Amino acid sequence: MTEELLSLPVPHVPAGDRGVTWLRATVVRFSNDTEHTRRRALTTKLIENVRATTLGELADALNLPGSLDDIALIAPSYQPHEPVTEAADAAVERLAHRHDEETAARIGLLVQAWSATHALAEHLRTGNPAPPVPITRRATEDGVIEVSLAGHPFGHGPHACPGQQLATTIAKNMAFRAMHHQDEPLVLPNAWDYASAAALHAAGFRAIGTTSLGVAAAHGITDGMGLAGEQAVALAWLLTDLPCPVTVDLESGFGAAPAEVAELVAGLGAAGVNLEDGRPHGLATPEEQVKLISAVKERAPGVFLNARVDTHWQGIALAETADRAKRYVDAGADGIFVPGLTEPRDIEALASLAPLNVLAQQRTPAELGNLGVKRISTGSLLFRAALQHTVATAKAVRDGGVPQAFSYAEVQELISPGTRSDAG
Repeated sequence: MTEELLSLPVPHVPAGDRGVTWLRATVVRFSNDTEHTRRRALTTKLIENVRATTLGELADALNLPGSLDDIALIAPSYQPHEPVTEAADAAVERLAHRHDEETAARIGLLVQAWSATHALAEHLRTGNPAPPVPITRRATEDGVIEVSLAGHPFGHGPHACPGQQLATTIAKNMAFRAMHHQDEPLVLPNAWDYASAAALHAAGFRAIGTTSLGVAAAHGITDGMGLAGEQAVALAWLLTDLPCPVTVDLESGFGAAPAEVAELVAGLGAAGVNLEDGRPHGLATPEEQVKLISAVKERAPGVFLNARVDTHWQGIALAETADRAKRYVDAGADGIFVPGLTEPRDIEALASLAPLNVLAQQRTPAELGNLGVKRISTGSLLFRAALQHTVATAKAVRDGGVPQAFSYAEVQELISPGTRSDAG
């Protein structure tokens, strides 16, 4: 029934030649019939090749650079049932150098992306499963009705959002970044395949990472040698279907040049990546790693780059770890990850530089949070625990027992299309 209602025409909006009234009357969002068909094609064409990781990048792609302050003024007045402010009208006029359908489409796309991404990002950050925009309106013979968007957060039918993939990607990026700036640390479990990631999301984890050991070992490949790039990327593509932010362990970039790694990250669809300065046969120089980080952040500014510093667990002095961490942050890294870091004074020292990620350890998340930690990763722990439990389960069956496990139906439900993101 909801899908039928969403396929009805949108309510009529009055014509106008300036300001918000002109914008409403000229965009696809509030059009019907042949006007809608023409404007939909124009809107879709404007974004068909756009790969943006932030709203700023989207604005640049739509030839509206530096427009986000004006977009923020327009957004509260965009919907026909909302009052139009003088500030919103003035903002439209500043952006509308020409009052034609293409200009309206560019502004309308950015306004809708602004509203959708901010609302969706907050829902993702807090784990709220409700659609970010709860209702929409449709026209019937008896008047205008309100239609719930539950189950269809980006609409359905002719008026479904044409940019839902872009909006979802940007919203996940925004939410994942915000998760690193909360009072309590983000507890990030690391998955090694789609089923493990889906199970972790279903258990209430708001973001999922990957484990390079788990991905490599599952394919019979040694970890840390840069040999599992194809498998890591394939998993990343699968996991972007999940309705939560995903961050991917790319080791040191699998031997690719900085520009190639940057292009990979920009097109991956992940909200975050890990890049380490460890190499198969030692450490990269800080200068080499800075070039890699700079290239990635220039190409994909919205993707959270977690710079892993591999000096500490190799027994190198904290001073060098701190120096590398500072250089990486100055190059654009959004967070730092120091495996093996356990001493409180060392944690506090590095936490002052940027959002600090440590591996799960004996201290509770609250205790680590008090030391300044912003992210706690399980690393390969879950994969290793799963291997151990697999062997223990097989032994139990051999010895006459059947341990408790997920049912067949529960696993099928975890990986069914209904549990995936509408953006996928």
